[in-house]
Amino acid sequence: MNAAELDALLRQFLTDRTLSDAEKKTLRGWTEKHVTTDPHRAVARNRVFDAARGAVADPQAARVIDFLEDVLKVLLPMGAAAGPAPDEAFFSPGEACLQRIVARLTNARTSVDVCVFTITDDRISNAILAAHKRGVKVRIITDNDKAFDPGSDVPRFVQAGIPLKVDQTPFHMHHKFALFDRARLLNGSYNWTRGAAEQNQENVTDTGDPRLLAAFQKEFDQLWTKLT
Repeated sequence: MNAAELDALLRQFLTDRTLSDAEKKTLRGWTEKHVTTDPHRAVARNRVFDAARGAVADPQAARVIDFLEDVLKVLLPMGAAAGPAPDEAFFSPGEACLQRIVARLTNARTSVDVCVFTITDDRISNAILAAHKRGVKVRIITDNDKAFDPGSDVPRFVQAGIPLKVDQTPFHMHHKFALFDRARLLNGSYNWTRGAAEQNQENVTDTGDPRLLAAFQKEFDQLWTKLT
């Protein structure tokens, strides 16, 4: 999905603050062509609300838009009518892994447990911060060798008050997995960096398998307790 193309359409449509019949037709055609999966829908919905917030100068109006977005995520979560999402695999270079990570963060409602070696991609970090801001319980585990590298977003998480623990051993906390609402697991080789999206051969698996969820949740909780 070309998110930049959607952003351009939204900026154009927002010029007069109305959506004409012709614009609805254009948007419907673009959606039918480009928004074909739940993650696509999540990213598109997120872009729409971002565009609306960017079009208002009144902070109170922006807060109302935040409220509407949060209400829709609770009342109409992605995939709610379709039942459990299937297990899927994604690969990079390209935006497939990135979009799935951002979609899971965008649609998280209760909890997100992140256990990732290095986090430098602002597109992902912004989604983490947004989840924390709307009341999702976020916890992050990462590694000391990368936590405060140039470009690391760990200081942003700390400043925002997100609970975070760092492995200080001479070895690496080299995991790259995250759990969402204790219902979905993302796991693979993919570090949360722009290099992983744009250059590296990487993978992410998205699963709701109860056995894997239990195993990875146990690993996260044990690490969280261990890293005091």
